[in-house]
Amino acid sequence: MLLSLATLLSSCTQRPEQGVVLKFWAMGREGEVVTALIPEFERTHPGVRVEVQQLPWTAAHEKLLTAFAGEVMPDVFQLGNTWIPEFEVLNALAPLDGHVAASAVVRQDDYFPGIWDTNVVNGKLWGLPWYVDTRVMFYRKDMLKRAGFDTPPQTWAAWMKAMTAIKRIVGPDNYAILLPSDEFEPLLALALQQDEPLLRDGDRYGNFRSAGFQRSLQLYADMYAQKLAPLNRITNVYHEFGMGYVSFYISGPWNMGEFKRRLPAEQQDNWMTAILPGPSGPAASVAGGSSLVLASSSRHKAEAWQLIEYLSRTDSMARFNELTGDLPPRRSNWTMPKLAGDVYARAFAQQFERVRPTPKVPEWEQIATEMRLVAERVTHGELTVAQAAALLDAKADHILEKRRWMLARKEAR
Repeated sequence: MLLSLATLLSSCTQRPEQGVVLKFWAMGREGEVVTALIPEFERTHPGVRVEVQQLPWTAAHEKLLTAFAGEVMPDVFQLGNTWIPEFEVLNALAPLDGHVAASAVVRQDDYFPGIWDTNVVNGKLWGLPWYVDTRVMFYRKDMLKRAGFDTPPQTWAAWMKAMTAIKRIVGPDNYAILLPSDEFEPLLALALQQDEPLLRDGDRYGNFRSAGFQRSLQLYADMYAQKLAPLNRITNVYHEFGMGYVSFYISGPWNMGEFKRRLPAEQQDNWMTAILPGPSGPAASVAGGSSLVLASSSRHKAEAWQLIEYLSRTDSMARFNELTGDLPPRRSNWTMPKLAGDVYARAFAQQFERVRPTPKVPEWEQIATEMRLVAERVTHGELTVAQAAALLDAKADHILEKRRWMLARKEAR
């Protein structure tokens, strides 16, 4: 009895275990791979332990919203940069401006400016770019040369001329460019090359009837009308690209590895990447990717920032690139041998200097979905460009109705 009492008293007087546990949520492959970087962080930050939870991309958005509503947010989490405006409106994020200003690791001028800008909403920084994504042109060098062109086109006019020449060579059953109907990014990239914004009046209304967007949609429609792009769905892009069914394909960085793996050895010298052509020269593309954010509800903001800062170091990003193939957002990483020596990655480095963010409103992804659906009707001849632009404005205005109401209330105070 006395022994039991002594044991009880001893356990009651022991101090609780010291240390901080950070909860870190990351998506998809990144959530699996980032665990390889955590031991070094924990070694160099004694007393801090990181618990990583991997979320599938298909469930991530709902999972984060549910966690916010239930007040069980992680300390640090990965966020697609088009989701940042939504979570900023919810007050789910902590601003990072003060942390960055005091950091010896994070330097804004080392990041591609268009990518950095995706994390700035209402004048404050809410995330740090973790990896970047955009769209460039994958093309068949040999087919372009057969058509009489030694270099990839840099303007819309030269692009259409090159595709027309290729179509003339490959005949009626083959095409010049692949524009899958379920991918809206090619049209979005063309639209971002214009001077006019996609939304107007403080992002309260659609601006799709602008001359710029209609020019972009007309170019997109012409590729189908002139039978430069197939309407039918392709099941194996790599096989059809290798067979010459298409010679141009607007796609992202993951396809560098896929083309290297899936095209036969004898075709590896036949393809290359290039920056997107623009109305008058090399131009903008989509500023995509994921960022690291700090939850406003975190009780360990100092330690959470240390984790974000550690993952943002150039050596951490270089290791992350090796493990995932994801492209780093810092220019200094692109001077390292692995990326600097990759001829297929050079176009991405050039394109990242020209990327532009999409409108920074929580409703943007809904609007982008409507843009894809309406554009598909244009390619099938169901709508003219002018009709499509008017319809898109109407749909965007309806989606943004609550935003206008909220802004009007805010301004009336």
